[in-house]
Formats: sequence, structure tokens, C-alpha cells
Amino acid sequence: MNNPVVAVVTVAACFILSACGGGGGSPGTCVGSAAVCSPSSSAPGLPPAVGEATFAASTTFAGQCQRPRPATAASALTGELYNDLAGSLTTEMNWIRSFVNETYLWYDEVPTIDLGQYAINATVPFYEPANNQLSQRLLATDTDVTEAFFNSQRTPLFTPSGKPKDRFHFTYPTGQWEALQVGQSVGYGFEAALLAPTPPRKIIVAFAAPGSVAAANQITRGTEFVSVDGVDVVNGSPVATINEGLFAPVAGKRYTFEVLDPGSSVRRTVSMTAGPTTSVPVQNVTILPTPTGSVGYLLFNDHIVTAESQLVNAFNQFTAADGGTGVRDLVVDLRYNGGGLLRIASRLGYMIAGSAVTSGKTFERLRFNRKNPFGLTAAEASTPFISTSDSNAPLPQLALPRVFVLTSGSTCSASEALINGLRGAGVEVIQIGSTTCGKPYGFFPEENCGTTYFAVQLEGVNHLGFGDYPDGFVPDGNPSLPTSIPGCVVADDFSRQLGDPMEARLAAALQYRIGGICPIGAVSVASKQATRAGAETLTEPQLVRSPLRENRWLAPRSN
Repeated sequence: MNNPVVAVVTVAACFILSACGGGGGSPGTCVGSAAVCSPSSSAPGLPPAVGEATFAASTTFAGQCQRPRPATAASALTGELYNDLAGSLTTEMNWIRSFVNETYLWYDEVPTIDLGQYAINATVPFYEPANNQLSQRLLATDTDVTEAFFNSQRTPLFTPSGKPKDRFHFTYPTGQWEALQVGQSVGYGFEAALLAPTPPRKIIVAFAAPGSVAAANQITRGTEFVSVDGVDVVNGSPVATINEGLFAPVAGKRYTFEVLDPGSSVRRTVSMTAGPTTSVPVQNVTILPTPTGSVGYLLFNDHIVTAESQLVNAFNQFTAADGGTGVRDLVVDLRYNGGGLLRIASRLGYMIAGSAVTSGKTFERLRFNRKNPFGLTAAEASTPFISTSDSNAPLPQLALPRVFVLTSGSTCSASEALINGLRGAGVEVIQIGSTTCGKPYGFFPEENCGTTYFAVQLEGVNHLGFGDYPDGFVPDGNPSLPTSIPGCVVADDFSRQLGDPMEARLAAALQYRIGGICPIGAVSVASKQATRAGAETLTEPQLVRSPLRENRWLAPRSN
């Protein structure tokens, strides 16, 4: 029997590539059904129920750190000082326990755990969200201790399908979290996709950001990686070399890749130095002329702060099309959009639907645990369709009665909230691609002692009160299922660039808008995309990215 050799990268400690046997995954990827829970309350906070565990308030322990940051340390986003005090790992764990008990959606299902079990050099159980397994982890650093304890503070229950109810807990170093909010990370500017994670492996580029190091080296959608620093991607080892070079490069380090360009059988060598990269969340804004009016298209990859102005610019182009009458239809490509800020999704929904449809309607209403931990009224727990920008400028609007969305299993959280919010307002959503990830949950990120914590604290419902899509939205048009949406199941097409009207998913949307008919054989091509004899192929390409990019979040509680 083969023993899998697995490399671990990113703070989420998730499996990426295997040398032989085993499986592959991506940090925070939400595949299949998500957690199922009973509706929770947004009423005023209630006292603890009989038998519920009670702990001191989290504010009692906040900012008391084993390693306090300098007195001058401040948030890169807000400029506010952190004001850390001298504390201990015990005070940090007490803060975690109280924070979870106060705000976690399923707080009353978390077992009480002895803090004494969590110390440097201790070995403790650790839930690995990438493969839904419980492993043992040696705690070698302060961060290991707090991360592992936070990992333990989750519901141990399972969904009816047998999957863990909560697969979404994670942490981030605060500095990295703040950088990612504005799209900054270390890399080359391309997004890699796994088609086969085990030998014979196959890794290709899903897309590259314009102006990036990758783009300057002609790394584009469909480029296949043959080797990384001399290690054969298909069958070679050590996999740690491949994982580092492609998924977790070290800033300032130069890596050498052999690649095959799309449609080419001739290898070429590319050397790139990893460095700070800035995400371009909105790309390929295009107006496609058709005999029945212009169709707008945009690729939308991240609900981050910088997306707002880029979306506004795109919609200004769409509203000015055809002599100012605007595009007749719109295709929003969400296939690689794992989520982010809910307010960005709300603004995008408004720009699509317009004021006449969205006026007085809720984009998403939040449900919390029975304590109503954030003290929100019903109005405060509701996000409207926001009609102005962060600078309070009116947003452009297309006022379309329908919208086409291109989706995949990587379409998650805030992207699903966009789909659900528009449907709740009465906009017809037509889905082309594959089933979305299924994550109607979110959180308010909470920072303490240099780590930002993400615990499931809310679930969202649309204007009609619907939010039960733990298995994702399915483009099969089954009228008997509330998560079924009219559309077509179409595989990701790496033979064409995104925005090319001949690319399979966009072509299907353009065809469907005319006669409501899916392309012949649209489903069958999915199995042809990743087929490699002997490999563990994926039913759909899997992106390797941070869990941050597969969630929805709201402003921190302090804001």
C-alpha cells in the first residue's frame, strides 16, 4: 500500500499535492455540502440557557499577550494602535474561549476543554478542514498553541450527510489579513488550478493578473507547468519544491519553471522572482455586440476593497453602451470568486438590478446565535441593496430584469450571497457552469495579539427569507428544488481566454440568452478536461488559495 507524502503550506495547514496516493485540496476550499443548522435568532440577547457553559467576558482578556507588540504598533488599515499588554498564552486562550462562547453560531455545541492540554511541546488533536480528518499536531510555537486551541473551539457535530458541521474555522496573521483585504500577497500574479493532484499530476494557470510578473513572462490562462526548480510536476518529488514554487513562494526568491503554452508542445523556461502582488479583482471588461443588442461581460474574482471602483468603472462602460441605452444583457463571471466583503456584493447587486427593483428590499439579513452577540436590531442586521459608494457617490445602474452568472465549485460565500440576494429581489438569475460551494455563513473578523480569528457567527437570508443552500446553487433548472437555477452545466474551458465569446461557459450563456437552450454535449466535456490515465482527476479544477478568499465577512465589531 502506498503511503501518501503530503506537503503542508499556508497558515491553514491544508493538503495540496500528494506524491503518491492520497488526495489533494486547497486551503479553505468548500467542496460539497456545507454545515446545516437550525435557524438562529436576531432578537435581543438572551441569558444563558440551563446547562450552558459560562465564561468571563472576552474583554477581560483582550490584548493581554504572550508577546505584546510595540507600543507604537498600529493597524495598517485603520491606523489605530493595538495597545497590547503583557499577558500569557493562558490569557490568550481564555480570550479565544470567551470570544467563541459569545459570538459563535453554534456556541452551545462547543465542548469545554482543559486549557492545560495546550502548551508548547504538547501534542493535541487538530481538525484538518482540507480533508475532514482529525490528526495529531505537535505545538512548537506560541502561534501553534493559540491556533490549535481555536481549532478545538468548534462544534464536533456532523451534518446529516456525515460531514463536519463546521469546516470553516481559520486564523490569519493580522498583517497578512490586512494586506489581503487590499489584494496584496506574495507571488507572481497568476492563479494556479489543480486538474490532477496525484501522479501523473497536472497543474495549469486559471488566469493571470494584468501588469503582473506572470503576465510579463507570457504566463496566461491554460499555461501548463512541467517542472519547478528542476522537479518534474507530473511525477517528480520532492513535492515540497513544487508546492513552494507554485503555491507558497518566498518573497525575493527566484524560481525557475518549465512551461507549455496553450496549444504548444514545445517547452520553454521561465524564471520569476516572487514578490508582493496586487490582485486585480475586476478584469476583462468587454462589450460583446450581438444581433439582439450588446452583452456586457466582466470577470470578477474578489470582493475586496479595491473592487468597488473597478466595478463602478465597468458599469459606467456598460450603461454607456449602444449610444447610452446600455447593454441588453450582462454576464458576471464568478467562477473563481470565493467571496469577501458583503457590502461589495450588495453594491454589485444594486448596479445590476437598479433602484426600481431593489428599493425597500433587503439584500441579506443576518441571523446570529440566541444571544444576539453583537446587539443588532433587525434593521441593523439587514444589509440593503447599497446605492452609493464608500465615498457616498451614486452608483451606476443597469436595471436589468435578468443576469447570467458563470460559476464553479470555487464560487463561494459572498458570491453566493449575490446570487441569493438578486433572486430574493425578483431578478432572474441564469447560472452557467457548475454547482457553487454552498456557504451561507459569515463572520466579523476579530483581532487579538497579532492574530485575526474567523469563527462562523452568522448565516444570511435574502429578502424572501431564503438562505438554505448548504449544497450550493445548481444550474439544472429543477423547479422542485429551491437551490436549482435555470441554466446549463458546462465545464471550465482552458483552451480559451476568459472573456472570449467562444470560451465554453460564456458561449453557453450567449446561446442560452437567445433560445433558452444549452449547448449539445455541454455536460460531457467536463470529464474530458482533466482526464489523465492513472491520475486522481478532479471533477472540476481546484484552486489553491487562502481560506480568506472563500468566505464572506463584515466590518470588525469595533467599526
